[in-house]
Amino acid sequence: MVDAPLQPSPVPDAVAETGPRRRVVIKASTGLAGVGLRELAAYRELLFFLIWRDIKVRYKQTVLGMLWVLLQPIVTMLVFTVVFHRLVGVESGAVAYPVFSLAGLLPWTFFSQGLTQASSSLVNSSHLVTKVYFPRVLIPAAAVLAGLADLLVCLVFLITIGFAVGIRPTATVVLLPWALLLGLATTLAGGLLLSALNVRYRDIRYLVPFAVQLLLFTSPVIYPATDVTAGLENAGLPGWLYGLNPVVGFVEGFRFSLIDDGPFPLDLVLASSFAACIALGCGLLVFRRIEREFADIV
Repeated sequence: MVDAPLQPSPVPDAVAETGPRRRVVIKASTGLAGVGLRELAAYRELLFFLIWRDIKVRYKQTVLGMLWVLLQPIVTMLVFTVVFHRLVGVESGAVAYPVFSLAGLLPWTFFSQGLTQASSSLVNSSHLVTKVYFPRVLIPAAAVLAGLADLLVCLVFLITIGFAVGIRPTATVVLLPWALLLGLATTLAGGLLLSALNVRYRDIRYLVPFAVQLLLFTSPVIYPATDVTAGLENAGLPGWLYGLNPVVGFVEGFRFSLIDDGPFPLDLVLASSFAACIALGCGLLVFRRIEREFADIV
């Protein structure tokens, strides 16, 4: 008995009659045009997850937990009050120096911690960068935005201290969102630039603490900004030049909106806003230029 030859099984029409194949081409993009807002909006849930991850990791297995948010600025405020106010003689006008310095330390802490966390965020998240696609800008952005939770806790604490010493928020509190946006733009600009450069040059992790320390003494955290602007004007220079340091406008705007310690430094805040926008654009350009190399060298 001879077996019959095998016949090919019939192919369904749906499979046999396939249409033209669709070809997808993925191109690397550079410049600000490559920053797609629609794509960022599509990955918003991932952004929220990364923010929540950074908040949990920051205080995981700590004894004091969120109390570290308040402990650091309070201790620093006490040191500044003893050293710079009592010994050096730095004055703060009509506002008590402890409140004055605390109102400057809170935005400064947000900036310094956000810059430090963002600068190392890509290297610390190398397991994500090398295995799955998503907009890489979300990683440093999440490191910066996670600090808003700490700033909110400190903000409530500062307002409580203000009520205790007789300082209550006035109509100037409406300027607080402007100051916060300025702080976010400034911190994100530095975070994008340093995080991208840190992937290529690991020296950045040694440079950041040194740069942050220098910025502390060149920003109006310890002393009023009027001390610097008056010195510039005496030298024949416009006082708004001091505002080209974006941290100046952030600290001064934040402090004025909550404790109203003098005339609103409009020239400084405007100069800082302009400088922050330029810095943010430059940070995005550098980030997009190096982004195509992240998966290869991180």
